[in-house]
Amino acid sequence: MTIHVRSLAALLGVHPRKVERLSSFDLADEVRRGLSVDAIDRVSEKVAPDDVNLRHRLVPKATLARRRRTPGRRLSPEESDRVARLARIWELAMDVWKSEPAARRFLARPHPMLAGRVPREFAIESELGAREVENLIGRVKYGIPS
Repeated sequence: MTIHVRSLAALLGVHPRKVERLSSFDLADEVRRGLSVDAIDRVSEKVAPDDVNLRHRLVPKATLARRRRTPGRRLSPEESDRVARLARIWELAMDVWKSEPAARRFLARPHPMLAGRVPREFAIESELGAREVENLIGRVKYGIPS
């Protein structure tokens, strides 16, 4: 499965001038430096527009409020990594389902191949969880039976 760096960068709000020549290494550097706080809103709106608490599972409520008041409004590298991880899962789900509602349904429902965990929540919890969700999406895409 391929993640398109340009679409992922656009979702994360990496400056549009940079998107045209952006490599996955450049995107990783942007995440390490800290994404804009607005990235949380863009990703949350795509993944779960009706779940106002998703933002606070990415970044605690008080921390997010403080980040929004801070000049420059940047996330920490760890917070940026969680947001980018969920954005990556979203892009993969969209590649398979080609429909925002279908991708949202998959990401929001407990899945037996994830021991009953909700894919978007499992992806937020850890990089290993995100890898399991990616593997599951890949199995769906390539028709590999469970």
